Amino acid sequence: MDEIAADPSHPRYASLLMRRRLEIAAEKGMLADSAMIAHGRGEAFDYLLGERTTESAARAARQALAALQAADRPVLSINGNVAALACDEMLQLADHLSCPVEVNIFYRTPERMEAILNHMNERKLALGLEVPVLGHAPDAQIPGLKGPRAACHREGILESDVILVPLEDGDRCNALVAMGKTVIVIDLNPLSRSAQQGSITIVDELSRALNTMLGIAAEEGHVAIDASYDHQAVLNEGLAAVLSGLKKP
Repeated sequence: MDEIAADPSHPRYASLLMRRRLEIAAEKGMLADSAMIAHGRGEAFDYLLGERTTESAARAARQALAALQAADRPVLSINGNVAALACDEMLQLADHLSCPVEVNIFYRTPERMEAILNHMNERKLALGLEVPVLGHAPDAQIPGLKGPRAACHREGILESDVILVPLEDGDRCNALVAMGKTVIVIDLNPLSRSAQQGSITIVDELSRALNTMLGIAAEEGHVAIDASYDHQAVLNEGLAAVLSGLKKP
């Protein structure tokens, strides 16, 4: 799946690997036409971050993991780009949390949904996990949204209390917050609507953020929520890290 022309010693091997995963996903019919544009925009911010996990991003990842572990009904939401870039990590995190993942996409078509669900279930089988993968038969609607993107599962997104929504559309993020949910966002752009509106925002590349959470879970198990955590302050630190990249010679 991950074979690419670049040698692993290439300084930007990780980035090239992600691009290759998107190419494969596009061939499978998993992606919207705008998927590559969205990914390229994120890469531009990652350049400015130095393609590294900052201290503030690590702190946000810890708080996100704590919130998910403390949740009564956590759910991980997956779109086409997330399934392409970090399917295994999302399934592994869901396995740790004993929660479902739910495929929910902006440009929803039966063909795209089938392609993403097939990919998710193939990877779940390969990893030997028993994670419920929802999205095949939505039976509820997210209040405040219209059209196919409002469709969701009652036992998944609708009744969740804490939800992880990586690379999320701003309108949908806002609708989930309006439902009273704790909404965890992973977004390299600290100025995006989702990053600004979320309850906890990790300003980091998707796979790095997920691996940070998985690493903390593996090393420490259950972690406590930090009552002093300040979403806006941490988000501002993420923005400062991005801006500092503009000042480098």
